[in-house]
Amino acid sequence: MQAEFWLQRWREGRTGFHHERPMPLLLEHWPSLALPKGSRVLVPLCGKTLDMPWLAAQGHRVLGVELSPLAVAQFFAEHGLEPECHESPMGVHHVAGDIEIIQGDVFALDDATLAGCDAVYDRAAVIALPLPLRERYAREVYGRLRTGCRGLMITLDYPQHEMDGPPFSVDDDNVAALFGGDWRVDTLERRDILASQPKFREAGVSSLHTGVYRLQRKGAM
Repeated sequence: MQAEFWLQRWREGRTGFHHERPMPLLLEHWPSLALPKGSRVLVPLCGKTLDMPWLAAQGHRVLGVELSPLAVAQFFAEHGLEPECHESPMGVHHVAGDIEIIQGDVFALDDATLAGCDAVYDRAAVIALPLPLRERYAREVYGRLRTGCRGLMITLDYPQHEMDGPPFSVDDDNVAALFGGDWRVDTLERRDILASQPKFREAGVSSLHTGVYRLQRKGAM
């Protein structure tokens, strides 16, 4: 899936994936990671999610990564924040308090930046990528996070042949295949949400579940 696809979605305002409140599953399950205050949390493909201010309010330092300059600008404007900006080979950095968003490609993050993250929160990234890019994402982004790094991942699971993604179906087997080698993966919840998702029903999807996983990076890299 090309970057232009997502840039066009933001230009056209087709951002139904954006929620007007923090993700309830984040609020419910984030405490299970038991992260200390001051931990740096990576939020890949962050858009303008309200999950970032919530994470910052828990005492974390948030590092979002987002392709769309519109999404980044809207995030800071909607929160009345005036970020300080600078550029690096990774993109344009926007910093306001404990929230930093890099407007750029998540695959351009350097080793030092990823190794400096204590946790990762993935609600919208892994399900946004078709399988070949998903495998690259697991290898090149998660694969450079440090030993002991913790994560909370929220996925969708539906019969992929019934609807074209994104969002794509990422089931238990795919999570295990992508992350089971280098990460301890614990399933925290699996919930049937089809009744609350009319767009999926209208598309002809016959079943839809959300999965919540807790991850922890194993051993030496």
